[in-house]
Amino acid sequence: MLRVENIQKHFISHVLNGKEVVGFRSVSFKVLPGMALGLSGPSGCGKSSILKCIYRTYLTGMGKIIYNSQTFGTVDLAVLPENEILALRRKEIGYVSQFLSVVPRQPAAEVVAAPLVEEGVSRAVALQRARGLLDRLNIGARLHAAYPATFSGGEKQRVNLSRAIIRPPRLLLLDEPTASLDAASMQVVLDLLLEIKARGTTIIAIFHDQAIMDRLMDDIYTMPVKES
Repeated sequence: MLRVENIQKHFISHVLNGKEVVGFRSVSFKVLPGMALGLSGPSGCGKSSILKCIYRTYLTGMGKIIYNSQTFGTVDLAVLPENEILALRRKEIGYVSQFLSVVPRQPAAEVVAAPLVEEGVSRAVALQRARGLLDRLNIGARLHAAYPATFSGGEKQRVNLSRAIIRPPRLLLLDEPTASLDAASMQVVLDLLLEIKARGTTIIAIFHDQAIMDRLMDDIYTMPVKES
C-alpha cells in the first residue's frame, strides 16, 4: 500500500536567524493494505511532520513515498503533481489532526456530509448518515445544525473524525485525533476505527494513549533519534 524510503525534512527557523532545523531524517517503513501502523517517539521527533509529508502539506527534503493508488497506479507522493495530490485527497487519502478547519458558518451535519455529497450521494441521504455518525460520537441532535467553530475542542475533534470516516478512505492518517476526548468518546472512536480497518482501510497514526495503540495497531515504527 505505502512504502516510505529514507525521507527527511528540514525547516528554516526565522526565529533563529534562518538556521536550518532538523524535522526528521532517515525515516523508512512500509504499510501493507489493511494494516494499522503506529508512529512512536518523544514529542518533537517529527511524527506529525511525517504524516504531513505523506498527505503532502509538507514537502520532503529527500527520499520517496511510494503509494499504490487506485486512481493513478503506483506513484511517488513526494513529487506527484499538485492536481493529482488533490484528487487522491478527495478519493483515497484521509487526514485527521487535533484541529478542525472548516467554513465558519457551515453546520456540523453539513461539514460531515460534505464528502458524500461531493461523491454524488443525495444531500438528504448524506445528511442522514452524517447525523447518525455524529449521534454515535455523542454529538447530539441539538448540535447538528450548530457551527463547529463554537464547539469545544473534543467536539471539534469528533466532527473532524466523522468527516474523515463517513466515506472510509483507502489510507487514513491520524494525528492524535483523541487528544481532547474523554474515556467514553475515546472508546467510541476506537470502535469506529476498528470497524473501518476491518473493512480494508489502512491506517498510519499517532496516539499518546497506549491502550489504543495496543488494540488498534498491527505494528509500531519507532522514530530514529534526531541529531541536531
